[in-house]
Amino acid sequence: MSQALVRMAAGWLLGLMLAVAAAVVGVNVVNNTVASPQQPVREYLDALHEGDGGKALGLLRATVPPSNAAMLDGTALQTASSRLANVSIGDAEERSGNQVMVPVQYTIDGSRLRTEFLLEKTGTEWLFFNTWAFVPSQLPTVGVTVVNASEANLNGVPVNMPQGRNSFAVFYPGEYEASLNGEYFAAPATRATVTSRDVPAAPLNLLTEATDQLQKDVGAKVKEFLDTCAAEAVKQQKLQPDCPFYFASTNNVDDGTIKWTITEYPEISIEPFGGRWVVAPLDGKAKVEAVQQSSFTGAWSPLNAEVDFSFTTRLDVAGDTIRVTPLLSY
Repeated sequence: MSQALVRMAAGWLLGLMLAVAAAVVGVNVVNNTVASPQQPVREYLDALHEGDGGKALGLLRATVPPSNAAMLDGTALQTASSRLANVSIGDAEERSGNQVMVPVQYTIDGSRLRTEFLLEKTGTEWLFFNTWAFVPSQLPTVGVTVVNASEANLNGVPVNMPQGRNSFAVFYPGEYEASLNGEYFAAPATRATVTSRDVPAAPLNLLTEATDQLQKDVGAKVKEFLDTCAAEAVKQQKLQPDCPFYFASTNNVDDGTIKWTITEYPEISIEPFGGRWVVAPLDGKAKVEAVQQSSFTGAWSPLNAEVDFSFTTRLDVAGDTIRVTPLLSY
């Protein structure tokens, strides 16, 4: 064989070896990037960030437990994911059964947290490229309770709360915030962080309170009732009207001189009790003025007395309508 042919053969062989080496490197690069077990995790986290619950559920290969699905798509899902910062996907760690664990680290409200995803090798594509998928699982849930209410907000979405409680299927990792911001009832926001499918999140318990607006509106109705009652007592010229207040006297009172006024209106306090909202006993003061004649001496003199009174009410709230019913005992 001529020296020229030898050099040509050597060149072809070198080129082939370089091509094979490049192909091996290329396969390794692909298997460590787009065909790596980290890739499904990236796609899953992106789906959460975009609020695409259908895609996230398909990637995670998860079933939805019996629960409310309001957190599994759209704004609620985006909100849960948006609270993650400094997200870092770590190297895959081998597990038994042709599985790997991919760790994800991130911060929520400054706290460093970690979620571990279990994936399995499902085959190869084009003979060289690995394919990976999440090991099938079931979504976790977050429980929410609310005192004396049938609705709440969870991640900014109104949700129904039959009998004051509900359970919501959620994706992870994410943070879920429950609150109640009604005109008459409200509860401070409370949060739960879900980092794993296996570790249950702390339940979100909303401690509902009556708002200042409800106390103001109830106070207005109580004032209206007392003022009306006082006016009716003057009209009927009664020292013992059908009102929470009265004055007992053995003297004769000149008809047409009786005047009732409320001098101290009750303070309003509304609290939950026995599954209802109740108004604490209402205490106030009223003043009666009149001209009286002593039953002993017959002398006339002015009557000017302040009396304490107390009564209870029944409070009914339906939407933006309230009804206050005085409960009087005679």
